[in-house]
Amino acid sequence: MCANFRPLTLSQQQQLNLPEITFDYVKEVFPMGRFPLLFCSEHGKEWREVVFGLVPKWATELEIAKKTYNARQETLWDKPSFQNALHKYKFGVFAVTEFYESKYVAGQPQRWGVRRKDGEAFYIAALYEICKINNDIIRSATMLTMDAIDHPMMSKFHEPGNVKRSVIVIPKHRLDEWLTFKSPNIASFVQGFDVEAFECSHVPKIKYSQPSPQLDIFN
Repeated sequence: MCANFRPLTLSQQQQLNLPEITFDYVKEVFPMGRFPLLFCSEHGKEWREVVFGLVPKWATELEIAKKTYNARQETLWDKPSFQNALHKYKFGVFAVTEFYESKYVAGQPQRWGVRRKDGEAFYIAALYEICKINNDIIRSATMLTMDAIDHPMMSKFHEPGNVKRSVIVIPKHRLDEWLTFKSPNIASFVQGFDVEAFECSHVPKIKYSQPSPQLDIFN
């Protein structure tokens, strides 16, 4: 399960010719943290500040986001939290520099980062939702995941056993297709990412004294 990632930087946003991000965001995101989500509106691609962890229409508190930051693509229709977003084709992407997974070394978990070898940002498939809690409009999103038992890189992560998961990476050339997709059947996007384009390494967790705006740090 992916519970921690670094959003794209300003230079990566410019490199990919994406719309301007007009708000600050922290350099590492955890469940219930806020980050920029890319989606497609009637005006084209847009960014929205959202909560990491999907908050469904019927929710009465934000705490549910701690349980809904990942969504298994195999069981989306079975989970009330995700049904409305899937039914209405609310597809977006997390644009990320790096995401983190646990790798067990000598029986102990280590935080490992997965990133592109060329340093370019990449896209993780997402479902997003908009709801209202106590008169506050809440925008939120979840990462979609897939089975990774046979993936050369992702099968090395998580606790020892037969359950291995990976985020679903949307290839750059299919970004527009995903953002405008109008079917709940997302099987054609459920593919393990090309391991030749990615690398991973041990990345010890850093303790930050206070949140740091991403746009200020990575200009």
